[in-house]
Amino acid sequence: MSGPSVIAATTTVLRDLLFKQIPNLDDQLNDLEVTTQPPDLARKTITKVQLNLFLYQTTVNAAWRNLDPPRQVKPGEAGAPNLALDLHYVLTAYGPGESDPNSLGVRALGNAMSVLHDTPLLDPAAVREVLDKKAGFQPERLRITPVHLSIDEFTKLWGTFQTPYRPSALYQVSVALIDSRLSQRAPLPVLRQGDADRGPFAVPGRAPVLKQLDLPASHAAVRLGEDILIIGDGLQVTHSIVRLTRLGGTQTIELPLRALAGGKFAVHLPTAAEDPALSWQPGLYSLAIVVGPSGAPRMISNELPFALAPVIQLSSTTAAAGDIALTVTCAPPVDPQQRILLLFADRAVPSSSVTPTTQKFDISGVAAGTYVVRLRVDGADSIPVVLTGTPPVATFDPAQQVVVT
Repeated sequence: MSGPSVIAATTTVLRDLLFKQIPNLDDQLNDLEVTTQPPDLARKTITKVQLNLFLYQTTVNAAWRNLDPPRQVKPGEAGAPNLALDLHYVLTAYGPGESDPNSLGVRALGNAMSVLHDTPLLDPAAVREVLDKKAGFQPERLRITPVHLSIDEFTKLWGTFQTPYRPSALYQVSVALIDSRLSQRAPLPVLRQGDADRGPFAVPGRAPVLKQLDLPASHAAVRLGEDILIIGDGLQVTHSIVRLTRLGGTQTIELPLRALAGGKFAVHLPTAAEDPALSWQPGLYSLAIVVGPSGAPRMISNELPFALAPVIQLSSTTAAAGDIALTVTCAPPVDPQQRILLLFADRAVPSSSVTPTTQKFDISGVAAGTYVVRLRVDGADSIPVVLTGTPPVATFDPAQQVVVT
């Protein structure tokens, strides 16, 4: 509605206001001149009584900075905020002649301050008349407000003008709005609110909060057929499911939340024999609780990560020293696009051939000894530890070791 020329138009309207009204108020000021020059140039060619209105500063109006353009957007629409400016003016008075004691100048200043006091608001129509006929202007009126500065601030202001001080007054005019050139967004009207146009659906309560996942035997990963103990606040079995999402993929699995004795909760990861319909892949997963009855909005907890370890079987647990070719059978099946490494003791060996269930590795220069073998799939390692004895003691699984002679 209004462009950058609104600053110049506002200055012109203020000048015309003073030029037209002051001579009608005081017949000794019929020859008044009103200019808009910088203070150091205002008196170069003029010798009669004069008022100079100089725009010395523009600042962004913080109150309007993030508001939608007035009267341009409807509820639900979004428009780029206007550039909202406060205009700062210094009004300076000059008397006629070099020897004049400034009595007429001070008189002109008093009349100007009286006019601005009686006209605290500028009509937008007055500014619109000065603008180009094709240009519009904001519907909001411009407010004229006197500004007080301390002696120190006033001295610094006049010091920047590089001219001797003259009787003056400061005013702020706000707010001048300059339209953004960015287009506004106007979405289509809403035809239906929710399913069957029943409006918003509110569910009392809050989403559960997960604090910790405890894996079996304090391992760093969990295997299929085992349970994950879930610790958190607001957990309940009713209308709750456990959502597992494999990181780096699109695979999502939903399982029931189980209640244990003592107010504890867990989720069981079924094997292929327990639930053939599920498609598992080893790797890193995130776990979240989804709560909500069927047909109602669902609340989702925060997510916690865990590793699903592959269960492996070696083609041989013995080998001769030198170069070794080892085949590993893995369950659940892997995706050939996953990053697969064989951890042979402290060596990381990339695969030479990969299928979903078997991976082949070529290991060179192996000396005699016993080597623990682990398979790492997308950062999830197979578990080479078993618990034996009473009380259980952790030892390396002989089935996941290669004895090299």
